[in-house]
Amino acid sequence: MPYKIQKSEEEWKAELGLEKYKILRQKGTEFPHTGAYNLHFENGNYCCAGCGEVLFESISKFNAHCGWPSFDKSIPGKVEYSKDSSHGMIRTEILCATCGSHLGHVFDDGPTETGIRYCVNSLSIDFKK
Repeated sequence: MPYKIQKSEEEWKAELGLEKYKILRQKGTEFPHTGAYNLHFENGNYCCAGCGEVLFESISKFNAHCGWPSFDKSIPGKVEYSKDSSHGMIRTEILCATCGSHLGHVFDDGPTETGIRYCVNSLSIDFKK
């Protein structure tokens, strides 16, 4: 799928560094309870660490006690969804709609009125006040 922002894998690797590259471009996952934004609750926006596009507002963030930053909704049109059948399970992967970077997964077990839990890697997002 053509994304608004396209780069070669070498360019992504050079810009992101190996740790972020593994998450954003190779669909990796952080260890739970290790990410900078897991228990971060300041007012602002969470942006794609790959391209800077705003994806989530702080008002939608909640503590899911799962070890990763969790949101109950994304900004409309900013996140794409893809079937992920890796690791012996079927999940819905979430990607930045602007650059195609892997963010995490979305589940239908959220505790708020949306019933949704976007489970996001801290390394895949940056925070802007």
